[in-house]
Amino acid sequence: MKLLLSAVMLLSLNAFAGIDLAKSEFKWTGKKVAGPHTGLVPLKSATLDVKKDAITGGEFVIDLTQLSATDLEGDWKAKLEGHLKSPDFFNVEKFPTATLKIKSVKGNAVTADLTVKGKTNPVKFDIKKDGMAYTGVLKFDRTKFDMVYNSGNYFKDLGDKLIDNEVTVEFKVVQN
Repeated sequence: MKLLLSAVMLLSLNAFAGIDLAKSEFKWTGKKVAGPHTGLVPLKSATLDVKKDAITGGEFVIDLTQLSATDLEGDWKAKLEGHLKSPDFFNVEKFPTATLKIKSVKGNAVTADLTVKGKTNPVKFDIKKDGMAYTGVLKFDRTKFDMVYNSGNYFKDLGDKLIDNEVTVEFKVVQN
């Protein structure tokens, strides 16, 4: 009996946390001279490795085919979503998902690999535990993933067509 209780305790200390995909959310913001655009992108799947109530690893698969804009409606919304899904940006026909794989966590500081369009680059961000959720803000340079459309690093004299290279993703990952 003691052996069984010890095994259960060990499993509870070193476990995979189930993720509630419906309650978890990734909100993106992209900026251009004329102002920002915002939207959502859902998780397709997720695992979170937790040991003694601390994250030790995990992997999140982001469903880019379901990327949506939340700041526009009607034709403008459809136009932006179509452009973001095109080869100018995420090329979802060829690359329907992106992944974020946690490599290490020290305190609240996370180091992870972000893979978009088949390219992997390291990213760093802080997380905060809030009840059954982990929240934070991830920022990445879209040009490191071959998304150079209207980037001032690649094109000159864009005027109000200039798009910022940095994309911000506010996330909330909710455990079951």
